[in-house]
Amino acid sequence: MAPSTLESVPVSTDAPSFTRKLEDAKAASVPLATATTARKNDALERMARSLTDNEARIIEANAEDLARGRENGLSDGLLDRLKLDERRIVALAAAVRDVVALPDPVGTSVRGSRLPNGVSIQQVRVPFGVVGAIYEARPNVTVDIAALALKSGNAVVLRGGRAAESSNRVLVELIQEAIAGAGMPSHAVQTVDEFGRDGGTRLMQARGLVDVLIPRGSAELIRTVVESSTVPVIETGAGVVHIVLDESANESWAVDIVRNAKVQRPSVCNAVETVLVHSGAASRLLPPVLQALREEGVTVHADARARAIFPDSVPVTDEDWATEHMSLDVSVGVVDSLDEAIAHIRRYSTQHTESIITDDLANAERFLAEVDSAVVMVNASTRFTDGGEFGFGAEVGISTQKLHARGPMGLPELTSTKWVVRGTGQVRE
Repeated sequence: MAPSTLESVPVSTDAPSFTRKLEDAKAASVPLATATTARKNDALERMARSLTDNEARIIEANAEDLARGRENGLSDGLLDRLKLDERRIVALAAAVRDVVALPDPVGTSVRGSRLPNGVSIQQVRVPFGVVGAIYEARPNVTVDIAALALKSGNAVVLRGGRAAESSNRVLVELIQEAIAGAGMPSHAVQTVDEFGRDGGTRLMQARGLVDVLIPRGSAELIRTVVESSTVPVIETGAGVVHIVLDESANESWAVDIVRNAKVQRPSVCNAVETVLVHSGAASRLLPPVLQALREEGVTVHADARARAIFPDSVPVTDEDWATEHMSLDVSVGVVDSLDEAIAHIRRYSTQHTESIITDDLANAERFLAEVDSAVVMVNASTRFTDGGEFGFGAEVGISTQKLHARGPMGLPELTSTKWVVRGTGQVRE
């Protein structure tokens, strides 16, 4: 049966209506916190089914966003992130069903003990309450965050930005219908897109109604949220991602991994932006690796030593080293040691993902130990830094900070903990 405790809110642009939305989300978070796993999974199954059943409606709304984006001069990378087609909608539905299959984190025990006087103490996972999300040109995030928030017992308030406004409106309507159909408050998932940019600003100032805020998007958007919000923020960072080709690197692995990391989907945050190659292997590795990239249409921004080996490139700048291109561009440099490579990463990295291609076990372990990023890899593509690839079903984002969560964030990262203490009349002496 559909819930009757929370009534729908009329769409308006005045301040009380915005506040009412957040208050309704807070109210919805109370029954969500104790909802059974079966009921939450029922809502998720309905959500997945609704996505595929309404594929044409979603694509039609998305076409409006894409047309508006082209008119407004959105980059190819942002247009790619914005796009929803049949394949991506099917993948979104599959990701929701993957979340259904995951263990429910709510109520699980983190640790516990019994004191000498017989008092039992236990730390258990609990939902945050209300999660706010601010993002841009990413309608897939609407589905991913809603699914993960629901399974972890949280209500969520979404500010998806003007670029994806039509897509997000339809997606939120479908999600709310699925939640109501499972007998839970539809206000568990809401959007404040109708309030425009001011909606995002108010969301950042909604301390007391919103428990945690997660920004996803450009470095500028994330920095604005981190610096302006009075609500606690889990920072998801931009991806200035590095791959180091060590002196002992296998040529075939180097070609395949770098090509995959740059070309498979260049607009995403785990795509490689900088390749550093040891001088002892530069003449061996750079020609095949960079030729493979050029054949895929990649523009190579190279330092002087790399250009001497591979002339089909343009000069790299200091700005290039610090840029998340999100396009078919890559920065390439030659280094004389692993120490120099690690120093370069420490200077320019956003602490997202770094990988080394090597056959030297000692260098591999040094890299893993000394590089301070959310994800560090050996002999693997940086494209694996992803909640779906990590087995999380979907992801809220990839946290590049060190408090609470780091790396791809799934269900457990959308929970906090509380201590449960059970006694039999004990008093402290």
